[in-house]
Amino acid sequence: MGLQDMSLPRFPLLKEEEVLQLLERTRQGDQKAREKLVNCNYRLVFNIIRRFEGRGHEADDLFQIGVIGLIKAIDNFDTSFNVKFSTYAVPMIIGEIRRFLRDDHPVKVTRAIKEKAVQVRHAREELGRKLDREPTVAEIASELGMDNEEVVLAIEAAQLPVSLFETVGQDGNDFNELIDYLPSSDEEEAGWLESIDLHDAMERLLVREQQIIIMRYFQDKTQAEVGKIMGLSQVQVSRLEQKAVTKLREYLLR
Repeated sequence: MGLQDMSLPRFPLLKEEEVLQLLERTRQGDQKAREKLVNCNYRLVFNIIRRFEGRGHEADDLFQIGVIGLIKAIDNFDTSFNVKFSTYAVPMIIGEIRRFLRDDHPVKVTRAIKEKAVQVRHAREELGRKLDREPTVAEIASELGMDNEEVVLAIEAAQLPVSLFETVGQDGNDFNELIDYLPSSDEEEAGWLESIDLHDAMERLLVREQQIIIMRYFQDKTQAEVGKIMGLSQVQVSRLEQKAVTKLREYLLR
């Protein structure tokens, strides 16, 4: 099933005040409030999975995985973070989908993509012999009548021995990498990927450490202000912040 075939039930859009009220009720064990939060955020999940279409997975499968990420966001969101719920939920949903694609990738490649991968491999070898060099993605795409993105996805799906950062051809004096051919309409995609990595790192912090990082680096509060909110001294905040930053740095630079 493709995205165009999906039919979402209609639920009203919630104002931020309503979201916070429902989140508070959910924390108190109100399952109806939790269910309403899930239902009214289906559109958010749907918009996110559009970015992952064409990866060899059914849209319905991706949607269900996205909903799991949404539920995790609902269950873990802390209203004291003082950030919009959607700001917190988006990286959670994307992260859940990315983990699914990474872990389930070998068994979910469609026959069509496998066939394209075979065509790409043969064209790559044939063009390499003709040109006496490694062909570019654009040259392979032109030879097969495919888009550049189709060629890249076929190579990824077949798990050929290449990296997204491997040189795959030369245009003029510039050597190109596979990642150069992936679609990137604007800088938003990079921002989302950075958010995912940061969220994965934040998950490894204690709740108190998460709160300090959010207030210090996303809300621009001073250590004294954070201490007043959390009932800690400035020295305690400083120590916890340094510890949290060290954990984040170690994870992001792993």
